[in-house]
Amino acid sequence: MLIDTPTNRPGTPETATTATRRRHDDAPDTAELFARMAELEEGPEREAVRDELVTLWLPMAHRIAGRFRDRGESIEDLRQVAALGLVKAIDRFDPSRGAFESYAVPTITGEVKRHFRDRMWALRVPRRVQELRNKVRVARRELTQNPGSPEPSVADIAAHTGLTEEEVSAGIEALESFSTLSLDAELSADDDGYSLADTLGASDSSYDVVVDRESAKEGLRRLPERERAILYMRFFEDMTQSRIADRLGISQMHVSRLISRSCARVRDEVLGERAAGRGTGGTSTTA
Repeated sequence: MLIDTPTNRPGTPETATTATRRRHDDAPDTAELFARMAELEEGPEREAVRDELVTLWLPMAHRIAGRFRDRGESIEDLRQVAALGLVKAIDRFDPSRGAFESYAVPTITGEVKRHFRDRMWALRVPRRVQELRNKVRVARRELTQNPGSPEPSVADIAAHTGLTEEEVSAGIEALESFSTLSLDAELSADDDGYSLADTLGASDSSYDVVVDRESAKEGLRRLPERERAILYMRFFEDMTQSRIADRLGISQMHVSRLISRSCARVRDEVLGERAAGRGTGGTSTTA
């Protein structure tokens, strides 16, 4: 970036009043290199010019990365992200459109911000909530920039940003939920302390039993009376197959075949109804 430094002072010679131009170390004069790269075809020579441009502008990328330090990401990783943004800026820059720095700075800055937006959340957060979080964060900083300023309320932030109080509340929750808490984290300092996992509910297997039982009811009702009686004696009265055979006057092998056939029939009907329900997007019922 070029900065004009006036040197004219009262009493100095006219030649000393000519403005000198000082160039920052991280803004080199690379117009000729960009023009040369634009003329070259893909190949080793163009890659060499591109690498030289990256090397020359890398200090500026590192400076931009330094603006985002102390936000939960290491400076080394931020520099890598900024370097990636620099490479993208060099590849996309059109020398006929103006100075490279005016194009590179927002490109690199946007790449670093995108890194925070997309990669620094422990859980994927909707873009809208991320934007609310950023608006709330900026509003808080602006409302407390004067020493002694009180912590702004939800209503204050809403008035400052033009958001609703519900949106501000969502942004505040997002501010406080940037990282996740381990399920093993201790929630109590007592000797009988418990972790977050201890407070979470678990699936009750009894619900599966209820679902299966209700699903099998209709199939059981459609079985012949003798087969229903056999299943009742076997599974509800806990009778052996031999006792059932003696009561009905048939062989134990016949009882075994009837039980297997009846269970298979009910199971096939239930699974068929569930498949049909998934196919139609609804729940299959039997009148």
